[in-house]
Amino acid sequence: MKKIEDYVRSIPDFPEKGIIFRDVTSVLQDADGLQLAIDEMLKLLEGIDCDVIVGAESRGFIFGAPLAYKLHKPFVLCRKKGKLPCETISKEYELEYGTATIEMHKDSIKPGQKVVVIDDLIATGGTIEATCDLIEQLGGEVVKLVFLMELAGLKGRERLKNYDVASVITYPGN
Repeated sequence: MKKIEDYVRSIPDFPEKGIIFRDVTSVLQDADGLQLAIDEMLKLLEGIDCDVIVGAESRGFIFGAPLAYKLHKPFVLCRKKGKLPCETISKEYELEYGTATIEMHKDSIKPGQKVVVIDDLIATGGTIEATCDLIEQLGGEVVKLVFLMELAGLKGRERLKNYDVASVITYPGN
């Protein structure tokens, strides 16, 4: 039986020399790979009491929605600015070259709800840190952060040290 790592395509020198790009599309394009990814992420949620699953744009939607379905929990989108139709709260955060803004509907998380955040990859942790801030602004409690892949060399886990962070695959570099 293949491991999830066997489905991840590694592309050397992309987007620049010295970087190994971990391509999640190769997981998604294989029915067995996708099923294994969801199953492995689901295992990381065993014993976690939560009320809501939040997916970070955009690949967090791909993995978060089936996890919410399997756990019979509501699924909430955390999106790029200007993509949600109702009243939102927003958070600007730093990128390597500039800033970005994410938003959530004001009514998406209720005070006291326990929230799990899902994304495909943890790198520097900036997007998820901003996502957690929005959840907490709405009165939610972040109980777990789950990723398919982690680039340990970019120290995202350290940035998110106040949260319970788990990843299916950990790559030592960046």
